[in-house]
Amino acid sequence: MSGNGIVLTITSGKGGVGKSTTTANIAVGLASEGKKVVAVDFDIGLRNLDMILGLENRIVYDVVNVMEGECNLSQALINDKKTKNLYFLPASQSKDKNILDKDKVAKLIQTLKEEFDYILLDSPAGIEGGFEHSIFLADEALIVSTPEVSSVRDADRVIGIIDAKSKKAQEGEEVKKWVIVNRLKPEMVEKGEMLSVEDVLNILALPLIGIVPEDEKIISSTNVGEPVIYGDSPSAKAYRNIAKRILGEDVPYLELKAKKGFFGRLFS
Repeated sequence: MSGNGIVLTITSGKGGVGKSTTTANIAVGLASEGKKVVAVDFDIGLRNLDMILGLENRIVYDVVNVMEGECNLSQALINDKKTKNLYFLPASQSKDKNILDKDKVAKLIQTLKEEFDYILLDSPAGIEGGFEHSIFLADEALIVSTPEVSSVRDADRVIGIIDAKSKKAQEGEEVKKWVIVNRLKPEMVEKGEMLSVEDVLNILALPLIGIVPEDEKIISSTNVGEPVIYGDSPSAKAYRNIAKRILGEDVPYLELKAKKGFFGRLFS
């Protein structure tokens, strides 16, 4: 396979909406479907993808060491403990957000495209320095937004940047983009305290690829360094379905209903 890997950037307008969790779980999902996957952490100085994957103790070299020629790619790549065709390339812990050089990033990604089916880039939030590097070479992008006005507004800005500044945009093409609505709470939507999925899609005008419900299992899974997708909670199913949709399968969406109170159950 010469350079046919797909670069899939996972991004959002603001921090704290669950990009790294999304990246880790989708990486496992795609690898579990038989694809050879590498997850690259581009969030310089704010490393957390390694902790979600439970690989923080395996890190010796990082993405900047590779680009600066201080080690080769295979020295820096970490093989996932559970899913053997998943690899991880950590971000640099150095705080210099401007350390990434466009040509070196391009060379690295080209090398990864020759070796992997999917290259998942965990992008910094749309305001950070490494952001433009992570979207520049994207073939496809997943825009992660929580159902809140500020998150959706920032996501809208990021879509504009991808459409203006990606390499595909420079060549008159378009990066394929989808929306993941993350941390949805059906009972809050029902009360009108949270935007609905339709509201989010109306604002962003992009197709949906996944709805991930708020799930306390995600916090405990991050603490033990094992992505939630290995379990069977609602978010685990949602991530497995997103991976299948990325691969072109037509998978129905989970019915996410508000948990009815006792009287609701009596009278519904």
